[in-house]
Amino acid sequence: MSKTSEDPSSLAHAFSPESKAAIYEVISRRRDIRRFRSEPIPEETLVAILQAAHHAPSVGFMQPWNFVLIKEESIKRQVAALFERENALAATVYQNERQQLYHSLKLAGILEAPLNLCVTCDPTRGGPHVLGRQTIRETDVYSTAAAVENLWLAARAEGIGVGWVSILNNKDLKSILQLPPHIIPVAYLCLGYVDAFGDEPELQKVGWAQRLPLANLVYYEQWGQQSHPNWTSLPLSEDV
Repeated sequence: MSKTSEDPSSLAHAFSPESKAAIYEVISRRRDIRRFRSEPIPEETLVAILQAAHHAPSVGFMQPWNFVLIKEESIKRQVAALFERENALAATVYQNERQQLYHSLKLAGILEAPLNLCVTCDPTRGGPHVLGRQTIRETDVYSTAAAVENLWLAARAEGIGVGWVSILNNKDLKSILQLPPHIIPVAYLCLGYVDAFGDEPELQKVGWAQRLPLANLVYYEQWGQQSHPNWTSLPLSEDV
Protein backbone atom coordinates (compact mmCIF):
# COMPACT_ATOMS: atom_id res chain seq x y z
CA MET A 1 0.00 0.00 0.00
CA SER A 2 1.34 3.42 -0.87
CA LYS A 3 2.08 6.02 1.77
CA THR A 4 1.05 9.62 1.16
CA SER A 5 2.25 12.87 2.75
CA GLU A 6 -0.01 14.35 5.42
CA ASP A 7 -0.13 17.63 3.47
CA PRO A 8 -3.87 17.98 2.59
CA SER A 9 -3.03 19.33 -0.86
CA SER A 10 -1.31 16.05 -1.75
CA LEU A 11 -4.51 14.15 -0.87
CA ALA A 12 -6.86 16.29 -2.93
CA HIS A 13 -7.10 13.86 -5.83
CA ALA A 14 -6.53 10.59 -3.99
CA PHE A 15 -9.27 7.99 -3.79
CA SER A 16 -10.71 6.90 -0.48
CA PRO A 17 -8.74 4.31 1.51
CA GLU A 18 -11.40 1.72 0.66
CA SER A 19 -11.20 2.44 -3.06
CA LYS A 20 -7.41 2.37 -3.04
CA ALA A 21 -7.42 -0.94 -1.19
CA ALA A 22 -9.78 -2.40 -3.78
CA ILE A 23 -7.55 -1.28 -6.67
CA TYR A 24 -4.42 -2.78 -5.15
CA GLU A 25 -6.31 -5.96 -4.26
CA VAL A 26 -7.63 -6.56 -7.77
CA ILE A 27 -4.11 -6.08 -9.17
CA SER A 28 -2.64 -8.49 -6.63
CA ARG A 29 -5.36 -11.14 -7.12
CA ARG A 30 -5.46 -11.13 -10.93
CA ARG A 31 -4.58 -14.55 -12.33
CA ASP A 32 -4.06 -16.16 -15.74
CA ILE A 33 -6.97 -18.62 -15.83
CA ARG A 34 -7.19 -21.87 -17.84
CA ARG A 35 -10.25 -23.57 -16.32
CA PHE A 36 -13.72 -22.12 -16.77
CA ARG A 37 -17.33 -22.78 -15.94
CA SER A 38 -19.81 -22.94 -18.81
CA GLU A 39 -22.34 -20.26 -17.85
CA PRO A 40 -22.34 -17.23 -20.14
CA ILE A 41 -21.18 -13.76 -19.12
CA PRO A 42 -24.16 -11.39 -18.82
CA GLU A 43 -24.28 -8.81 -21.58
CA GLU A 44 -24.17 -5.83 -19.22
CA THR A 45 -21.08 -7.25 -17.49
CA LEU A 46 -19.33 -7.84 -20.80
CA VAL A 47 -20.10 -4.28 -21.88
CA ALA A 48 -18.65 -2.93 -18.62
CA ILE A 49 -15.45 -4.93 -19.14
CA LEU A 50 -15.11 -3.74 -22.73
CA GLN A 51 -15.69 -0.16 -21.64
CA ALA A 52 -12.84 -0.51 -19.16
CA ALA A 53 -10.59 -1.76 -21.95
CA HIS A 54 -11.71 1.08 -24.21
CA HIS A 55 -10.72 3.62 -21.54
CA ALA A 56 -7.09 2.52 -21.62
CA PRO A 57 -4.42 5.13 -22.37
CA SER A 58 -3.20 5.36 -25.95
CA VAL A 59 -0.47 7.42 -27.56
CA GLY A 60 -1.96 10.35 -29.45
CA PHE A 61 -5.40 9.13 -28.31
CA MET A 62 -5.30 6.88 -31.37
CA GLN A 63 -7.29 4.07 -29.67
CA PRO A 64 -5.90 1.41 -32.02
CA TRP A 65 -7.81 -1.53 -30.57
CA ASN A 66 -10.72 -3.65 -31.76
CA PHE A 67 -12.38 -6.52 -29.92
CA VAL A 68 -13.38 -9.65 -31.85
CA LEU A 69 -15.91 -11.59 -29.74
CA ILE A 70 -16.06 -15.33 -30.40
CA LYS A 71 -18.69 -17.82 -29.24
CA GLU A 72 -19.05 -20.10 -32.28
CA GLU A 73 -17.81 -23.61 -31.58
CA SER A 74 -16.46 -24.03 -35.10
CA ILE A 75 -14.15 -21.03 -34.78
CA LYS A 76 -13.04 -22.07 -31.29
CA ARG A 77 -12.15 -25.52 -32.60
CA GLN A 78 -10.00 -24.05 -35.35
CA VAL A 79 -8.13 -21.90 -32.84
CA ALA A 80 -7.82 -24.84 -30.43
CA ALA A 81 -6.31 -26.97 -33.20
CA LEU A 82 -3.87 -24.17 -33.98
CA PHE A 83 -2.90 -24.01 -30.30
CA GLU A 84 -2.37 -27.78 -30.09
CA ARG A 85 -0.07 -27.69 -33.11
CA GLU A 86 2.01 -24.78 -31.83
CA ASN A 87 2.06 -26.14 -28.28
CA ALA A 88 3.53 -29.43 -29.48
CA LEU A 89 6.29 -27.50 -31.23
CA ALA A 90 6.91 -25.34 -28.17
CA ALA A 91 7.36 -28.43 -25.98
CA THR A 92 10.34 -29.55 -28.08
CA VAL A 93 12.34 -26.57 -26.81
CA TYR A 94 12.55 -28.21 -23.36
CA GLN A 95 14.16 -31.47 -22.26
CA ASN A 96 13.89 -34.08 -19.53
CA GLU A 97 12.07 -32.97 -16.37
CA ARG A 98 11.42 -29.48 -17.74
CA GLN A 99 9.67 -30.97 -20.76
CA GLN A 100 7.61 -33.29 -18.56
CA LEU A 101 6.53 -30.33 -16.44
CA TYR A 102 5.65 -28.40 -19.59
CA HIS A 103 3.44 -31.23 -20.82
CA SER A 104 1.65 -31.28 -17.46
CA LEU A 105 0.65 -27.62 -17.70
CA LYS A 106 -2.79 -26.62 -18.93
CA LEU A 107 -1.98 -23.61 -21.09
CA ALA A 108 -5.33 -22.86 -22.74
CA GLY A 109 -9.06 -23.05 -22.09
CA ILE A 110 -10.25 -22.21 -25.59
CA LEU A 111 -13.06 -24.75 -25.81
CA GLU A 112 -14.12 -24.57 -22.16
CA ALA A 113 -14.44 -20.79 -21.94
CA PRO A 114 -17.89 -19.49 -22.92
CA LEU A 115 -16.28 -16.49 -24.60
CA ASN A 116 -13.08 -16.06 -26.59
CA LEU A 117 -11.92 -12.55 -27.42
CA CYS A 118 -9.17 -11.35 -29.73
CA VAL A 119 -7.83 -7.87 -29.03
CA THR A 120 -6.30 -6.41 -32.18
CA CYS A 121 -4.26 -3.35 -33.12
CA ASP A 122 -4.88 -1.17 -36.17
CA PRO A 123 -1.58 0.65 -36.88
CA THR A 124 -3.28 2.88 -39.47
CA ARG A 125 -5.82 4.38 -37.10
CA GLY A 126 -5.32 8.10 -36.73
CA GLY A 127 -3.59 8.38 -40.10
CA PRO A 128 0.11 8.39 -40.95
CA HIS A 129 1.05 11.05 -38.36
CA VAL A 130 -0.22 10.19 -34.87
CA LEU A 131 0.78 12.66 -32.18
CA GLY A 132 3.63 11.24 -30.09
CA ARG A 133 4.23 8.24 -32.34
CA GLN A 134 6.62 9.69 -34.88
CA THR A 135 9.78 8.16 -33.43
CA ILE A 136 8.42 5.07 -31.65
CA ARG A 137 6.01 3.41 -34.07
CA GLU A 138 5.39 0.43 -31.79
CA THR A 139 3.43 2.56 -29.34
CA ASP A 140 0.26 1.46 -31.13
CA VAL A 141 0.88 -2.10 -29.92
CA TYR A 142 1.95 -0.84 -26.48
CA SER A 143 -1.33 1.06 -26.22
CA THR A 144 -3.30 -2.03 -27.17
CA ALA A 145 -1.51 -3.98 -24.44
CA ALA A 146 -2.72 -1.37 -21.95
CA ALA A 147 -6.28 -2.07 -23.10
CA VAL A 148 -5.70 -5.78 -22.45
CA GLU A 149 -4.59 -5.03 -18.89
CA ASN A 150 -7.61 -2.80 -18.26
CA LEU A 151 -9.88 -5.57 -19.52
CA TRP A 152 -8.15 -8.16 -17.35
CA LEU A 153 -8.45 -6.12 -14.15
CA ALA A 154 -12.08 -5.21 -14.81
CA ALA A 155 -12.91 -8.86 -15.44
CA ARG A 156 -11.21 -9.86 -12.18
CA ALA A 157 -13.24 -7.25 -10.30
CA GLU A 158 -16.37 -8.88 -11.78
CA GLY A 159 -15.24 -12.34 -10.66
CA ILE A 160 -14.50 -13.39 -14.25
CA GLY A 161 -11.34 -15.24 -15.18
CA VAL A 162 -9.17 -14.34 -18.17
CA GLY A 163 -6.55 -16.50 -19.85
CA TRP A 164 -4.12 -15.16 -22.45
CA VAL A 165 -3.38 -17.80 -25.12
CA SER A 166 -0.03 -16.78 -26.56
CA ILE A 167 0.98 -20.10 -28.11
CA LEU A 168 -0.56 -19.35 -31.50
CA ASN A 169 0.68 -18.55 -34.99
CA ASN A 170 -0.55 -15.04 -35.78
CA LYS A 171 -0.61 -15.60 -39.54
CA ASP A 172 -2.93 -18.58 -39.17
CA LEU A 173 -4.99 -16.85 -36.48
CA LYS A 174 -5.56 -13.90 -38.82
CA SER A 175 -6.83 -16.33 -41.45
CA ILE A 176 -9.25 -18.01 -39.05
CA LEU A 177 -10.66 -14.68 -37.85
CA GLN A 178 -10.50 -13.11 -41.33
CA LEU A 179 -8.52 -10.14 -40.09
CA PRO A 180 -7.46 -7.59 -42.72
CA PRO A 181 -3.77 -7.80 -43.69
CA HIS A 182 -2.74 -4.69 -41.76
CA ILE A 183 -4.48 -5.65 -38.49
CA ILE A 184 -2.23 -7.08 -35.74
CA PRO A 185 -3.66 -9.68 -33.33
CA VAL A 186 -2.19 -8.67 -29.96
CA ALA A 187 -3.98 -10.94 -27.48
CA TYR A 188 -6.23 -13.99 -27.81
CA LEU A 189 -8.14 -14.23 -24.54
CA CYS A 190 -10.48 -16.77 -22.94
CA LEU A 191 -13.10 -15.38 -20.54
CA GLY A 192 -15.52 -17.04 -18.14
CA TYR A 193 -16.55 -17.61 -14.55
CA VAL A 194 -14.34 -19.91 -12.49
CA ASP A 195 -14.60 -22.14 -9.45
CA ALA A 196 -11.62 -20.45 -7.80
CA PHE A 197 -8.79 -17.98 -8.31
CA GLY A 198 -5.45 -19.28 -7.10
CA ASP A 199 -3.64 -17.75 -4.16
CA GLU A 200 -0.54 -17.44 -6.36
CA PRO A 201 0.24 -17.60 -10.08
CA GLU A 202 -0.03 -21.15 -11.44
CA LEU A 203 3.51 -21.18 -12.87
CA GLN A 204 4.86 -20.14 -9.49
CA LYS A 205 2.77 -22.77 -7.73
CA VAL A 206 4.13 -25.63 -9.87
CA GLY A 207 7.71 -24.39 -9.68
CA TRP A 208 8.13 -23.23 -13.27
CA ALA A 209 9.19 -19.71 -12.23
CA GLN A 210 9.13 -17.41 -9.21
CA ARG A 211 8.30 -13.72 -8.91
CA LEU A 212 11.50 -11.71 -9.06
CA PRO A 213 12.31 -9.53 -6.04
CA LEU A 214 11.30 -5.94 -6.76
CA ALA A 215 14.52 -4.70 -5.14
CA ASN A 216 16.50 -6.38 -7.94
CA LEU A 217 14.56 -4.53 -10.62
CA VAL A 218 14.76 -0.90 -9.48
CA TYR A 219 17.64 1.35 -10.51
CA TYR A 220 18.29 5.00 -9.67
CA GLU A 221 18.99 7.63 -12.34
CA GLN A 222 20.79 5.22 -14.70
CA TRP A 223 20.69 1.55 -15.62
CA GLY A 224 22.41 -0.73 -13.11
CA GLN A 225 22.66 1.81 -10.26
CA GLN A 226 21.01 0.24 -7.26
CA SER A 227 21.83 3.22 -5.06
CA HIS A 228 22.44 6.93 -5.60
CA PRO A 229 23.35 9.83 -3.27
CA ASN A 230 20.21 11.74 -4.32
CA TRP A 231 17.97 8.88 -3.20
CA THR A 232 17.15 7.34 0.13
CA SER A 233 16.81 3.63 -0.53
CA LEU A 234 13.18 2.69 -1.07
CA PRO A 235 11.72 -0.06 1.15
CA LEU A 236 11.39 -2.61 -1.63
CA SER A 237 11.13 -5.84 0.35
CA GLU A 238 8.30 -8.17 -0.61
CA ASP A 239 6.48 -7.32 2.62
CA VAL A 240 5.81 -3.72 1.50
